[in-house]
Order: sequence, then C-alpha cells, then structure tokens
Amino acid sequence: MTGYGSKAYRNYVLFALTFIYILNFVDRALLAVVGPDLVPDLGLTDTQFGLLTGFGFALLYTAVGVPLARYADVANRVWIMTVCVALWSLMTALCGLATEVTIGSVTIGAFWILLMCRVGVGIGEAGCTPPANSLIADYFIPRERSQALGFYAMGVTLGTMFANIIGGWVTDVFDWRTAFFVVGLPGLLVALVFKLTVKEPPRGYTDPPEATKKERASLSEAIHELMRKPAFWLMTAGATIAAFCGYGISSFQSLFLVRTYEITAGQAAIWINTPVALSAAVGTFATGWLATRIYKKHPGAIAWVPAAGLALSIPFYVFAFTTNNLLYAALGLIIGGFVKYGYLAAQYTIGQGVVSMRVRAMATAVMLLLVNLIGYGFGPLFIGLISDIFFNSGAAEYGVAAGELARNQCHPSVIGQLSPELREVCGQVYAQSLQTSMVIMACLYGASAICFLLTWTRLGKDMVDREVKTPATA
Repeated sequence: MTGYGSKAYRNYVLFALTFIYILNFVDRALLAVVGPDLVPDLGLTDTQFGLLTGFGFALLYTAVGVPLARYADVANRVWIMTVCVALWSLMTALCGLATEVTIGSVTIGAFWILLMCRVGVGIGEAGCTPPANSLIADYFIPRERSQALGFYAMGVTLGTMFANIIGGWVTDVFDWRTAFFVVGLPGLLVALVFKLTVKEPPRGYTDPPEATKKERASLSEAIHELMRKPAFWLMTAGATIAAFCGYGISSFQSLFLVRTYEITAGQAAIWINTPVALSAAVGTFATGWLATRIYKKHPGAIAWVPAAGLALSIPFYVFAFTTNNLLYAALGLIIGGFVKYGYLAAQYTIGQGVVSMRVRAMATAVMLLLVNLIGYGFGPLFIGLISDIFFNSGAAEYGVAAGELARNQCHPSVIGQLSPELREVCGQVYAQSLQTSMVIMACLYGASAICFLLTWTRLGKDMVDREVKTPATA
C-alpha cells in the first residue's frame, strides 16, 4: 500500500488542499489585518471588533460544520469543497461593501452588514477542513499521514502571512475595502481549477485490508465511538484553549502594534505580522516533521512535543506584549509563534488516529465545532471585552465619567479634537488596556499545555493502531 494515485499526483493533491486551506485563512484573517483602519472608519468598539473577528464568524461556521461533515462521510468531498470555496470567496469580497444602509425608515448600521457577510464567510469555510482531512486520510497511508497533515496545517499560518502581505499593502496603498475585493474574488477561479484537477478517491482506500468497510456510521455510533476515547476529548480541550488564545491574540495583534508603536496598518502587517506568520508556518511544519521522525521510538511525541511548545511560548509572548521596543516585541512574537503551533498537526493526527475511517470526518467536525465555537468564537470577544473594561476603568481612575470618552476618540486622526486633559488620559489607557488583555490571554496557554500532556497518558489505549507509548506503558 503506497496511497492513492502516483506519488507526484498525491503531492499535487496535498498542495492543492493546502493552497485552499491557505486561502481559507487569508479570507478569515483579513479582517484583523485591516482592523486598524476599519475600526475607526466604522466607529466600532473593541468588543464589536471581537464579535466580528470571532463569534460572528464562528457561530454559523460551527453550526454548519457538523452537517457538512456528516455529508462528507458519504458524498463527493471534492464537490463539497468546490462549492464552499466559491461561497466564502464571494462573501469575503462582499465584506468590502459594508456600509450603513437605509431601507425606508429603517437604518442598518455598517456593523450589522459586515456581520452578515462574516456569517456567510463562516458558512462557506465550514466545508473545508473536514472533507480535506478525510481526503488526505484516503490519499496517504498511516505512516505518512502525520507529515501530510502537518503540511496541510501550515495553511493556518501561511494564510495569515499572506493576508498580512497582501491585505496590509493594499490597505496602505488603497483602502481596507479594496483589500477585501483583491483577496476574495480570485477564490472563484481556484474553486473551478480544484474541481477540474482533483479526483475523489475510494473511501477508506489506505486503511488496512482487514479493516471493516462500513459505508457510514450512524450519528449515535459515531458519538459512542468518540465517547470511548478520552484522548480525543483531552486533545480537543487542549486545542480549544490554544485556539481561544491564538485567535484572540492574532485578531488584535495589528491593533496592538498600531496603538502601542503608532505605526500604520500596512507597516504592522508587513514588518511584524508577516515574519511572525512565516515563523509560525515553519514551526508548524517542523514540529510535525519532528513528531514523524521520532514516531517509531516515541509515538507519544505527537502529544508531548506540542505541550512543550505551548508552555515555552508563554514567556516570549508576555515579553512581546510588555516591552516598549518594537524590535523586541517582534522577536518575542516570532519565537512564540514558532514554538507553539505544533498542536495543529497533533489535533488532526490524534483526531484521525483514535477513530475508525467511517467517522473520521465526523470526529474532525466535532473537534472543530468546539475549537471554533469556543476558541475562535469567544477568544477575540474575550480580548475585546477585557480591553474595553480596562479602558473604561482606566479612564475612570483619571476622573473621566462614563460616556465622556470613547476609545475611537483616542485614535491619532481625531485625538486633536479632545481637550488636553482627555488627550493625556488617552495616552495612558488607549494602548495599555489592550496590552494587559494580551498578556492575560498569553498566560492561558499553560492550561492548553497541561491538556496535551494528559492526552499523552491516554494515547496508548485510544489510538487505533495501539502503537503509542505513554508514561504508563513506556
């Protein structure tokens, strides 16, 4: 058994799936990139921005994800991905049209228009990862699967990197609306090329010949199988906490840099966010490669390597969010991003490895439901809410009454309209409130590291191939 198709074709399919995953995160991350210009232009609070970057996207993303994954267990996965890529690309482009709309006597604010577009993006992107993981599992044999999934997982960080390179440059040269058009519309062509060039493999093609070939597990059977796998739930808890921290930090990273160091959105995106994302992409692949290399002697590395990386990232992030030097902040973010993303390959490898082939897409969907609803949905909202709380409480300490000073009034383009006293208050709390929120979020990576260590203790019993050595079995 060597996998479905020739080696060259398998590699092409992996590249195609990874490219689509990159596009997925380019469209998803673009809002955070253009945020420093979009937030004051539309008059948003940090809490509203957190809703747009997180919960507004994640709610329908997770609600639609499970039905689509169930459908992917029996239907043509290539067709599902084709339709979904076209949908999220179109909705991304429509984000650039967000503005206040008046229909008769009813006025709909720009925030609500943008929220509806983000919901559309979420619905489309729900049809990407579950069928993609299932396709990779059928194209690649088990011993190559971890490395293939690690390569695919680079889409998270590479997508974020390209969102910063393209979106940051276009925002500075043109405006944030143009950035949505430039990034969104090419996805329609990508969807067509993918459908014309990628074949649907036989379901379960790379599973051992003796494995039972059941076309579909019922929902109750799938849930029952997952409930008997503690490693799956421990891993999911760790991935969810890591996503809660990671999505929150990445959503507000540009705002943090612009407010703290008074640079432009494009400068933050290209000078800082791009090398940070590139470092994270290399780290994602490196940890997946490392786990694959030492799998025979230490199979449990798929869990304890990411645990170590998550714990190690904490001091670097805390340093980055507290230093007054932009270069030092960039170095802290680069190193933190490099060491922490090993959990991405782990979450897919463990999620696929503890269940039978007939519920792989379902297992991925359940994991992503929790990761995205809790992690992506509430991570950015948590930072935005805490940031607004610290801003208001900080202003109150300087004697500013509630409602007297809004965060957007502290923006450099309009701060000159404030009294000298209020300008001084802005200087104290405008950036500091968000900095404090970012430090709190970074410290929560410790809980994720603990969950992955606990996952390691269960892998020997729960993995389907039963080859993993844990502290109890080593």
